[in-house]
Amino acid sequence: MELNKLKVVELASVLAGPAVGMFFAELGAEVTKIENPTTGGDVTRTWKLPTESAQAAHSAYYCSINWGKKVVFADLSQPTDRQKVYELIAEADIVITNYKTGDDKKLGVDYATLSALNPQLIYGQITAFGETDPRVGYDMVLQAETGFMYMNGDANGNPVKLPVALIDILTAHQLKEALLLAIIKRMQTGKGSFVTVSLFDSAIASLANQATNWLIGNTIPQRMGSLHPNIAPYGETFVAADHKTLVLAVGSDRQFLNLCKLLNLNNLCSDTRFSTNAQRVTHRQLLQDLLMPEIAKLSSQLFLEKCIALQVPAAEVRNMQSVFEQSSAQKMLLTSTMPDGTMAKCVRTIAFEV
Repeated sequence: MELNKLKVVELASVLAGPAVGMFFAELGAEVTKIENPTTGGDVTRTWKLPTESAQAAHSAYYCSINWGKKVVFADLSQPTDRQKVYELIAEADIVITNYKTGDDKKLGVDYATLSALNPQLIYGQITAFGETDPRVGYDMVLQAETGFMYMNGDANGNPVKLPVALIDILTAHQLKEALLLAIIKRMQTGKGSFVTVSLFDSAIASLANQATNWLIGNTIPQRMGSLHPNIAPYGETFVAADHKTLVLAVGSDRQFLNLCKLLNLNNLCSDTRFSTNAQRVTHRQLLQDLLMPEIAKLSSQLFLEKCIALQVPAAEVRNMQSVFEQSSAQKMLLTSTMPDGTMAKCVRTIAFEV
């Protein structure tokens, strides 16, 4: 099936589910988002910054994840509205939901009910902690429960949540992958599928090396700011001559040798305290102290140019304005006209090209 011929009905709100709907909209699918008018629609419509208009029908947050969708207002607790949604689902390829435990059955939009209307339907469900766990799962809760918050922050500071709802984003990616597999299955068998993903499982699946640092290394990851527990210098920050903040991500001995070369610090290469990555991790604070005054002599532009020439991973720490001043970030933007006539910008959820 061509993805631009898909019909998707989104019975989801907030971030994870709508991110999946927007993914399919970006692929050209017809995505219909169902919002309850009696509750004001998707709750993120009201998640506004102090600088946003209180009278606007939507927030910047809402715009970030609802590009390219047709919105239909329907109260599923009302038989007439529910029937209208059933008619859409009878013709749909995919339904996306993220109801609290039991709410899907109460509203008549659980998989058993909808698959009876449309046996070829692919039903994508997001839960917080699994189908039988009643806990409500906002991203903050999941960051705390799955170790992300404990690991994040400065060494002597409090646990800190990530500034993006990363668990929602990771869960959306998990569901996208599962739905694409279900589409392939339906092409082969003609049968629909029930696909379920939890925020909790998606977060655990993303712990990567921090999980194995515990499972194999028997070491509980601690707060280290931006530092990497296994690599140095990696995450250390430096201030250039023009007062811009820079960060290094040196992942190999060759890269470290080249860093020393561009800073005229060749003596560090023969120093046994820094000759291997393991030694650099052990003596990382001393290493940072030695690198700092040399980097401070260079402008950020000159330092980064030298790093590029010698393939040393480094970057300027940018704020959001600076990020989108880059042409490579500009190509990731989408624009749309909202129902009230205002223009909205958001970032693509798709970063690949086919």
